[in-house]
Amino acid sequence: MKFFWIIPFFLLQGTEAFLMKNAKVKLCLQASPQNGNLLLEDCNPESDFQDWSWQGDSLMNHGTQSCLSVVGANRVQTSLCGSVGYTSWNCSNSLLSPLGRSPEAVYLVANRKGVTLSDMRGPKAQWQDVADRSVCEERAEQDGYFFAALASTHVYDYSEDNATLALGIDQEKLEELLWFFRTEESSTWNYSVLALSFVAMILGLVLLAINIVQNRRRKIYMYREAVQTAQQAELEAKQALKPVQEYSPAELRREEPVPQDERSGEVVVQWKDGTFTSLYTE
Repeated sequence: MKFFWIIPFFLLQGTEAFLMKNAKVKLCLQASPQNGNLLLEDCNPESDFQDWSWQGDSLMNHGTQSCLSVVGANRVQTSLCGSVGYTSWNCSNSLLSPLGRSPEAVYLVANRKGVTLSDMRGPKAQWQDVADRSVCEERAEQDGYFFAALASTHVYDYSEDNATLALGIDQEKLEELLWFFRTEESSTWNYSVLALSFVAMILGLVLLAINIVQNRRRKIYMYREAVQTAQQAELEAKQALKPVQEYSPAELRREEPVPQDERSGEVVVQWKDGTFTSLYTE
């Protein structure tokens, strides 16, 4: 099945490059883009010229796209992969030695000028990554990815009952990967989401209009109740006050009854109930 070719491809592409740091000088191997020379500089993970990766038995620099090669007796530099100076390397115990050079074992060693070949086996000949792991471990990991990819090409079909595949990935993990790399048409889903968004917007506008109308009616009702309460209070206050009737002096004289037994010199008082009382009686 074609899906099994996609997974190994991304596994191989996901192998990260590593820095080659010398265990003695604590500097990283850097390729020069001008002349192919090799330098020892401070480790910089963001520099492509310090990124190396195993391509089979060769070490390729990602910045120059060239391989680590031996030129002359002990000179080491970068050259085009597959050219005459193309060199394969053997890695063991953090030591890098060129294959097919001479019976005497020589290793890639750091010195003041850069790197060279020597029979030294000390820390100057040991190469690690920034995590202090041997570059040989990086090669073993990439070889593991490669063999897993080769094994995956022999898998043509699988059943739902088989939970373990040749890649060592269970069925659930494989379904997640297939979902990630799927390319199905998503227009239906996009249109559905757009329609739901439009319906939600209309529903929100309707609820907003209903809320505004209800608030306006509540305010009108509260205003009418306040007006009625004020009118009722005003009416009660008017009823509590007793009206005073005004009379003119002529009307008072006309309406005042003259007592029949009134005599000269007497003081008569008219009370509110209409009765007359003489203050000075015999």
